[in-house]
Amino acid sequence: MKRCLRCKTKFDGLKWSCPQCGYQPSRVGNHLSFAPNLAENGDTYEADFFAQLFELEAKNFWFRSRNQLLIWILKSTFASAQSFLEVGCGTGFVLSEVERSLPHLTSVGAELFATGLNFASHRLSKAELLQMDARFIPYDDQFDVVGAFDVLEHIPEDTVVLSEMYRSITPGGGLILTVPQHPWLWSHADTYAHHVRRYTATELRLKVENAGFQIIRMTSFMSFLLPLMFLSRLRQRQSKAEYDPIAELKISGWLNTAFEIVLNLERMIIRSGLSLPFGGSLLLVAKKL
Repeated sequence: MKRCLRCKTKFDGLKWSCPQCGYQPSRVGNHLSFAPNLAENGDTYEADFFAQLFELEAKNFWFRSRNQLLIWILKSTFASAQSFLEVGCGTGFVLSEVERSLPHLTSVGAELFATGLNFASHRLSKAELLQMDARFIPYDDQFDVVGAFDVLEHIPEDTVVLSEMYRSITPGGGLILTVPQHPWLWSHADTYAHHVRRYTATELRLKVENAGFQIIRMTSFMSFLLPLMFLSRLRQRQSKAEYDPIAELKISGWLNTAFEIVLNLERMIIRSGLSLPFGGSLLLVAKKL
């Protein structure tokens, strides 16, 4: 169901006009906007970074490998799902793979920044896109699965977002999260990305459970590359040169291929049922009780 952000009334229908108070979202460009005051600027992301991501994501091992992991989770754990919301869809790279691999899903992509939505609209053919603040999700019991992939770490009020996602999921539906892991990996990359935190597994588990979810699976990933990641972060801390936020993504073709092969092997281990204790990122899968 839809949920009015002004009076909290729940309602059905194709239109977004609230039958109780008359509130309806505005538009930013071609997209419905539920937080227009934040669409063009904010303190959770460098909006200009979207253009660089759009060019690099489809080629880069990190984004490609994460996509494969997420699609496997969707297919293996939530095979009967019919609807999916991605909170913080960015340039639409994950949603584009969802459209390709799971064409039966009715998908919605929500993003704070209008710039991200503009790039996403070039990638996506079916998904509905809307501009939204993750702290105020305009749905109740609407989606079979909700995902947020490297989003929560940008938001100080992450527990509020988890509660909002819980409310938007159908009873028995699922949650999929990825977040950066290990506070000791903090570097200029986190500062530039406006991260508020890097999570520990314990912290994420407690926050998700406190929101009402039952955790199905937790595992680290990007584990096999953790030593290289640590060395890279250590060098960043010691370097006096100006930080280049895109440097880690611009690697040689052969190295990119090698890293992707390594992560393919890692994903095979995760698919076998083994949960990895350490890694640059953390995957959590949960169910709404």
